Amino acid sequence: MLTRTARLIAGDGHAAGLKPVQWQALRYLAAANRFSRTPGALAAWLGQTKGTVSQTVAALERKGLVARTGDAGDRRLVRLALTTQGETLLASAPDTIAEAMLAPMAPADRAALEALLARMLGGFLAARGHRPFGLCADCRHFRRAVEGGNPHRCALLGVPLDETDSRAICIEQEAA
Repeated sequence: MLTRTARLIAGDGHAAGLKPVQWQALRYLAAANRFSRTPGALAAWLGQTKGTVSQTVAALERKGLVARTGDAGDRRLVRLALTTQGETLLASAPDTIAEAMLAPMAPADRAALEALLARMLGGFLAARGHRPFGLCADCRHFRRAVEGGNPHRCALLGVPLDETDSRAICIEQEAA
């Protein structure tokens, strides 16, 4: 069952002239914080080689869905961002197969499934030395702002975080 489910989910997304991996890249870029929107982080998230991700990003750039920019602080670093066209396409995208599978489930069943899958995925990633990713606000390096004070901070990177970054997934995330 799990293998069949995984295959259906992985093959999801032959809509709007995009391949499944291109949809996955768009969804990742929409969900990632500013530190995690790089080709290397995208490769780690997708479990793909940097070469495959480079081709995926190039195809999305040609379609006008993704833009590549240099980093102001580190000229070697490339940042990725959805274009307005990419955001619009993603906003109008149909539900994923995973969302359709989960929709009829009772909240308690969804929570139980999520907990089981989180344990399974966490064990797999740890055993193979892969990055876990996770929400910035759930990270041990996250420092919540004092009400009315400065913005949140990432203690690992030593940078301020806005609400958008704190609710996004991060490649540097370590569970609190």
